[in-house]
Amino acid sequence: MAAVLEGLRVLDLSEGIAGPMATMLLADHGAAVTKIEPPGGDPARQDPTLALGYKVWQRGKRSAVLDL
Repeated sequence: MAAVLEGLRVLDLSEGIAGPMATMLLADHGAAVTKIEPPGGDPARQDPTLALGYKVWQRGKRSAVLDL
């Protein structure tokens, strides 16, 4: 059975909690999500209060580094 959002491509340029959680749900339903991060990485990755959740919120996504 095909996923609901199969064929949809999404760029995740968000930081914090809400954006990564929303794109995680899109990825869970079949969208191809690519997380774009700055060269130093997402600041949430370094925050000890968000570090555990960060790993979960990035599941199912591809990652790329882009210096905007």
